[in-house]
Amino acid sequence: MNVDLWLDERGRRCPIPVIALARAQTQWFKDTSAAAQVVGVLADDPAAQYDIPAWCRLKGAEFVGETNPPDGGPGTGYLVQFSA
Repeated sequence: MNVDLWLDERGRRCPIPVIALARAQTQWFKDTSAAAQVVGVLADDPAAQYDIPAWCRLKGAEFVGETNPPDGGPGTGYLVQFSA
């Protein structure tokens, strides 16, 4: 899957990774030319595995799944898709 934007929130505790994701969604809404966007959130807080999917359900975003960080670093990459 092609990730359009990576947010590196490793070292930050929830809800900070979710707040960063919300800001990315707000920016995406402002860009009317974007049909869809996949955002990857890199997080090492164990709460992110619950908080990010829950946020997606509340905000109408699609939680795509988890992946290893593309830089081989610690934590998990959580993939979220924003669609029109």
